Amino acid sequence: MSEVNYFTKEGYEKLKSKLQELKGRGRKEIADQIQKAREMGDLSENAEYDAAKDAQGMLEMEISKLETAIANARVLDASDIDDSKAYILSTVTLKNIKLNKKVTYTLVAEEEANLKQGKISVKSPVGKAVLGKEVGDIVEIEAPAGKIQFKLLEITRE
Repeated sequence: MSEVNYFTKEGYEKLKSKLQELKGRGRKEIADQIQKAREMGDLSENAEYDAAKDAQGMLEMEISKLETAIANARVLDASDIDDSKAYILSTVTLKNIKLNKKVTYTLVAEEEANLKQGKISVKSPVGKAVLGKEVGDIVEIEAPAGKIQFKLLEITRE
């Protein structure tokens, strides 16, 4: 069985919408490209046909990936999350001990991660390090420049 994916309601709806878009308009566009390439003549030497068939394969792979993610999705409500420990949908404030700088992130599913919005994946190095931790805990994150220590200052819900 595949791994369970946790989503916000908004993230889950976006995933479903993207799947419908790919199944509808995406498949139609690829079918049109294949048809136009077929009309160009000999398929054995037709680069446009080969490219369209490759694009079709990539599209079907993406559709399959989304279908699996949706089949294994669990929608979470932030109000149901215990905020005594850091879990998915928790907003955590961390302080870099060495630099004395604070950062705040919301832990989300990999598909919902968006650093510009302050949303990081629970599968990211920071996400993995803080999952299950409590306020006051020191977490160590492996970075290219070496290990970085953070103190977990606050846990809230979205």
